[in-house]
Amino acid sequence: MDFCSKSIKLYYTIKFNLSRNTEFEMQISFFADNCIKSLEMAATYCEYVDNKGKNTVHQHYHDKEYGFPLINDDQLFGRLVLEINQAGLSWETILKKKEHFFKVFDGFRIEKVARYSEAKKAKLLNDPGIIRNRLKVEAAIYNAGQILIIQKEYGSFLNWLDHHHPLTREEWVKLFKTRFRFTGGEIVNEFLMSTGYLPGAHVETCLIYKKVLKCKPRWATKKGNGKG
Repeated sequence: MDFCSKSIKLYYTIKFNLSRNTEFEMQISFFADNCIKSLEMAATYCEYVDNKGKNTVHQHYHDKEYGFPLINDDQLFGRLVLEINQAGLSWETILKKKEHFFKVFDGFRIEKVARYSEAKKAKLLNDPGIIRNRLKVEAAIYNAGQILIIQKEYGSFLNWLDHHHPLTREEWVKLFKTRFRFTGGEIVNEFLMSTGYLPGAHVETCLIYKKVLKCKPRWATKKGNGKG
């Protein structure tokens, strides 16, 4: 995770949407100052977790999940949905809501989510424990349906990813856009880094880096690093 760029992107998203309202202008300026100071102190996600993220939701995610390969389609789908919901928000917000996301989305079981009714969608949109954004909820349901199609064509979502690996970030984004909704560059990049298809989740000096390598992420395989 490029911690600086992701945080800056979040800041400017908020600033663009709110600073036009004079009621928020001073609050946004104050947030900007603190945001930049924070970024100066932590250039990477690993550094942030090592310094300010200890004993927080960030530490568990960084140490146990981020960059480690996922081999279950439902888990991959769940990660994609969480990344989509992070758009415009902080990752900490998503991590704090993660457990409830899994609960109300039925463990991200693809077949079940793909069959969600209008009543279920309305229930999700009224649940304060998740991100109540209609486009994001509808994207989750639609994308579940698309993965069912992929499973029929390739056997699994995992096989589909492996079949197309390796691609550049730009090629991955184009591919995802042919299949899924709400999959812009940042979302696709984070999804692929977090699941081991693109490098960059951890810096080489991070203690978790070697642990990830032992799990053989796709980016580190011969096919993925151009040595094979």
